[in-house]
Amino acid sequence: MQKRIITLGEIMMRFSTQAHERFIQAQDYQVVFGGAEANVAASLAHWEFSAAHVTAFPDNDLGKAARNYLRSSGIDTSYVHFTEGRMGMYFLEKGAMQRPSKVIYDRKYSAFSLFDSSLVDWEEVFEGADWFHWTGITPAISASAALLCLDAVEAAHRRGVRISGDINYRRNLWQYGKSPLDILPELIKSTDVIIAGLTDFENCMGIIEEDYAEACRKAQEMFPTIKKIATTHRNAISSSHNSLEAVLWNGEELLRSKHYDMHDIIDRVGGGDAFMAGLIYGLLHMSDQDALEFAVASSVLKHSIPGDKNYVTVEEVNQLIKGENIGKLLR
Repeated sequence: MQKRIITLGEIMMRFSTQAHERFIQAQDYQVVFGGAEANVAASLAHWEFSAAHVTAFPDNDLGKAARNYLRSSGIDTSYVHFTEGRMGMYFLEKGAMQRPSKVIYDRKYSAFSLFDSSLVDWEEVFEGADWFHWTGITPAISASAALLCLDAVEAAHRRGVRISGDINYRRNLWQYGKSPLDILPELIKSTDVIIAGLTDFENCMGIIEEDYAEACRKAQEMFPTIKKIATTHRNAISSSHNSLEAVLWNGEELLRSKHYDMHDIIDRVGGGDAFMAGLIYGLLHMSDQDALEFAVASSVLKHSIPGDKNYVTVEEVNQLIKGENIGKLLR
């Protein structure tokens, strides 16, 4: 039976400089839509899951274009709302060699940040759902978005839907008088699978620990609902040369993935979302170790694709895991 996935989050217009230009010299920008949670939904829809995204857009042509983007990605837009507010945007300056990439956000007073959770029929949203995914970006945007995320998590939990959360601590986003420790524990306590690094443990759960496995044990003591915890380890040699691997705590031991060396990166934005989508797919189909390998390989392949969305097939991910067809001309 086809699995039903629900995601929640803001979609933004992404403006990327061309040919690695800097902001100060750019005259033309490439425009696409993207958002962390919707990127996860897009991958899972591409892998033939039933995926729906809950969000709000401005009631204008930009909002309708964003909705059409979701539809073109195979995502159910039944829970897209058109409301007051503006379209959130972000600007990406693509780094090269030793110069890092740079992102500027412009999302204040966006339709999503102002969205009223009472407008959503959560019982309808989670009818027949198998999995719900949220990220720490949403509750960082505004008080309204934090309440929206909490209502969604609690509704999913009531219906017995499996829940994942990518904690994704973004220090610069928390600007409305609350800290992550004020908001995120209420979300985490109903979540089954989390993505969190040591910085996330400290800033969002108050767990200060140098050993990752021990941090995971403490998190499970604080939040017994948590069944699995994962994180990626990235080494940035340069903007275009990174290495990537990941670990997964399954409640008993720390599993480790293969290590990948990534040269000539095309676009790293969305790499974490590709990992999350791969982990959801894997945990619904495979052993924990195989799920971890699938997630990392999915993320690695995303680095070869421009834009936020990961246009790779399950077969391509499995081929990378096996070391097949790497860099070949297939015809």
